[in-house]
Amino acid sequence: MAAEKSLALVLRTVDFSETSLVVTLFTREFGKIGALAKGARRPKSAFEGALDLLSLCRVVFLHKSSDALDLLTEAKLHRRFRAGARDLTRLYAGYYVAELLDELTHTGDPHPELYDAAVAALADLDGEGNVAAITLRMEMTALRVLGHAPSLAECVGCGIPVAPEERVAFGMLEGGVLCPECRPGKRQVVSVSGEVVKTLRRYADATSDAWRGSPPGAKTWGELRGALNHYLANLLGKKPKLHDFLGSLAKEPPRSGQGCP
Repeated sequence: MAAEKSLALVLRTVDFSETSLVVTLFTREFGKIGALAKGARRPKSAFEGALDLLSLCRVVFLHKSSDALDLLTEAKLHRRFRAGARDLTRLYAGYYVAELLDELTHTGDPHPELYDAAVAALADLDGEGNVAAITLRMEMTALRVLGHAPSLAECVGCGIPVAPEERVAFGMLEGGVLCPECRPGKRQVVSVSGEVVKTLRRYADATSDAWRGSPPGAKTWGELRGALNHYLANLLGKKPKLHDFLGSLAKEPPRSGQGCP
């Protein structure tokens, strides 16, 4: 059984015994993996404190071909997530990044772009970047990369272009904007402002850094967060664990001059 090496984000740890941990890691090359770290809870373990939640570490593991847990043999700390020690909101945002990766991905399904986005988001949260802006960018990137992005330019029903005018119908179950002809009879449809649609498009655009520019107003931001929170809950089939944190973001939009550095 060949040993695999990778950089990995620590998403979750669970006590397995008095001395060991089961860890969930998100890697660039192998996607999400679950591994047993024997002896990780000992005061002087081979893992050198590298398995703290949200840490980025270099790992060596033995990949099992069955459904059994992989065996983690080495983990060396590359970068620790420190923002939580100074700001509870940044800590919750970091936890939410981990929750998105854990809930939206399958074991052994690599998404290098998503891994890079998560590493960048945690680095921005560790700096002075605006928490609300970083969180929304991470959400829209995850939805796009994993094939769950809502349709924001064409009607999800018939495919015709939908202009972000004064009000736009947005289907939570349908997965995006709806034209007037496709709207009737659809369940869980909300009306959002054109500015909400424009803002979501800006944060979802992988080819542009326009999301770092002028933030939306408080009214647009609150409406956007309400719609997106509902959309994510429908996608997950439950409210995220960090639901209260997302609710707090609806009350405080990104401020001008405080985009991501």
